[in-house]
Amino acid sequence: MTSRARTALFLPIFDELSDPGLVADLAVEAELAGWDGLFVWDHMLYRPPVTDVADPWVTLAAVARSTERLRIGPMVTPVARRRPHKLARETVTLDRLSGGRLVFGAGLGGDPGRELSGLGEETDARARARLLDEGLDLLLRLWSGEQVDHGGPAYTADGVAFGPPPVQQPRIPVWLGARHGFEAPLRRAARYDGLFPIGLESPADLTAMLAVVAAHRPPGAGPFDVAVQGTIDEAPGPWVAAGANWWLVRFDPFTVTAAEVRSAIRRRPPAG
Repeated sequence: MTSRARTALFLPIFDELSDPGLVADLAVEAELAGWDGLFVWDHMLYRPPVTDVADPWVTLAAVARSTERLRIGPMVTPVARRRPHKLARETVTLDRLSGGRLVFGAGLGGDPGRELSGLGEETDARARARLLDEGLDLLLRLWSGEQVDHGGPAYTADGVAFGPPPVQQPRIPVWLGARHGFEAPLRRAARYDGLFPIGLESPADLTAMLAVVAAHRPPGAGPFDVAVQGTIDEAPGPWVAAGANWWLVRFDPFTVTAAEVRSAIRRRPPAG
């Protein structure tokens, strides 16, 4: 168990923060202040009073071009509403642009602001879980350069081989979002590279989730990251003791401002 965790900003790129240039400026300030990462929300719509929502890939490209060290990524992308072939292009391009600093956060997604139901996307959770599994499988095959003839019932790529490969090998790290109280997402996360737990009420909840992950982790699997979110005023220590090795500082999506983020950057919470 690690005694310290890396720290990252976790930004809802809404309204004032929907300006990619502004987010890139904040990323530069965070890097200079010693933060380890910057992750952004991935939404098409959000609940009122939010009106402006930025694209995560364009925003992260601006961050990648402006920084040298920060780990970056979406947290999390609902794969069911994205074409995996396009995701393959976006993720590989961003990984290469950043020099191998991308983390791909993935999950089922939800329907805040009717971004699924209002846009004609799949709303059934079981169907989205199937699409998530099929999409991730195809994404890994495309990253590897495999010539893909079939990607499952929903996704096909007729003999198309994608290249060039990502910088990171054997693959871009994949962290899976998983809500406390549900075991299937934890079994899924165990097959990949990290966990982004949602709905935690106490470090004991995290301990229970990680026990499920450990029980389903393949033999000989590599490092596994655990990214817990909290506010700038919370102490990461109890969560680190429970197994977290990333502390993501979150902000209220309805009220966040650049000034608030800059204040958090200056405070930089202890990592453990």
